[in-house]
Amino acid sequence: MAIERIVIVGGGTAGWMAAATLSRIRTGRDVAITLVASEAIGTVGVGEATIPPFVNFNKLLEIDEAEMLAAVQGTFKLGIQFANWGKLGDRYIHPFGGYGYEIEGVSFHHLWHRLHAEGDRRPLQVFNLETLAAHFGKFARTADYASDDLPPMNYAYHIDAGRYAAFLRRYAEARGVERREGRVADVALDGESGFVTTLTLDDGSEISGDLFIDCSGFRGLLIEQALGTGYEDWTHWLPCDRAVALPCNRDDGSEPAPFTRATAHSAGWQWQVPLQHRNGNGHVYCSEFMADDEAHDILVANMAGKPTADPNFLRFTTGRRKKFWNRNVVALGLAAGFMEPLESTSIHLINTGISKLVSVLSLDGITQVQQDAFNRLTGIEYARIRDFLILHYHTTTRDDSEFWNHCRTMAVPDTLTEKTELFRRSGQIFREEDELFNETSWTAVMTGQGIAMGGHNVMADGLALDRLRDEIDGIEKSIRYLVGIMPSHAAYLRKYCPAPA
Repeated sequence: MAIERIVIVGGGTAGWMAAATLSRIRTGRDVAITLVASEAIGTVGVGEATIPPFVNFNKLLEIDEAEMLAAVQGTFKLGIQFANWGKLGDRYIHPFGGYGYEIEGVSFHHLWHRLHAEGDRRPLQVFNLETLAAHFGKFARTADYASDDLPPMNYAYHIDAGRYAAFLRRYAEARGVERREGRVADVALDGESGFVTTLTLDDGSEISGDLFIDCSGFRGLLIEQALGTGYEDWTHWLPCDRAVALPCNRDDGSEPAPFTRATAHSAGWQWQVPLQHRNGNGHVYCSEFMADDEAHDILVANMAGKPTADPNFLRFTTGRRKKFWNRNVVALGLAAGFMEPLESTSIHLINTGISKLVSVLSLDGITQVQQDAFNRLTGIEYARIRDFLILHYHTTTRDDSEFWNHCRTMAVPDTLTEKTELFRRSGQIFREEDELFNETSWTAVMTGQGIAMGGHNVMADGLALDRLRDEIDGIEKSIRYLVGIMPSHAAYLRKYCPAPA
């Protein structure tokens, strides 16, 4: 059956990202796209931190970066600063750009380890542009200084998720997407195929479709409540199951930092996402080890100002649907699964879900091979991200609370054990099946949390030591020079994309 009508359920970030992308189909094909949402249903609205692929998502939609950032009170993000994860008092940055560069096919952290063994005591972090710029509160885009002699700047954004959804709504509606106000009261299924055929809204009106995109959040209105797809629970590896979110002003007079902060507490961790005129804050915690009131009090005590709204308490189960595409329903965002916001992957998984969908989508109809490919590839992506998140909790020496004792001693997936043991022995990291997190990411977190490289790639020993020292000295010099001439992050925002007060 041909796809002539696409229906999106849910008007949050996921729904409008899908609508904005699919609206581009309409320039070549006569496809009706309808988004159903209710103003009475709130959105989670805490996914305010992004990662670099999100920059490309906006470029593909031909969205003007400065215009978008001004509209969403956006700031730039160079990485994530982790505090108190490996042990109390520790601090490190997981940056978006690489450490140095490869020399004769050997990754930089292996070359650094060789020099370290020879007595060079410079930390790995000084060879990363994003880390040093974040540390000094500096920012510039590569286009501002483009030179073959200087490293590129890799970045993402901090955004107000609600404002971003509204921005994309304007984009999508201008390209023919219809928004229908209302709650879904009933879902009709075809008796033979089991496909969703019609949604009945609370006012009695009906919306029929051929392909349905479920962006209804944790409820999974179509993928779960209508189709009973099932859920794979990962709380035995990622035990946090609660969060409380609160915005605040920066009463301490600080400028917005070009990085997200993730500070570990006794039974979870706190995020701080700096926007132009406020901070987004939240505390992710495990209800087995901490009560809601205590989590709220810890959050308020560690914010840069007084709360500007009531606390938003969330309950969740970390994991994923057993199928992301079931019959004629594709789940995106929280309807597909929940990977806690530790590494800012929530919006990224929406992005990649949409990319996979449009890659395999044929308007001639839905086939099993499309569903199987989408489900297999998405499942791999979730599992790789899952392992990376578990790494943060498990590789700790903290023993100051029952929660951290549990995380440190819990069993973890074999895939993660193999990854960490290879790094411990030789510093080797294999990026499998185009997984999201690369050598830099794994190296940053493992070294940041105290996993030492026991050795390095044997090919690093084949490089002349004098040449290696000269190359590495040049890398550090270029980075220090570049950070030195950059404006502050706050000054850059005021000039490039100032948001209305």
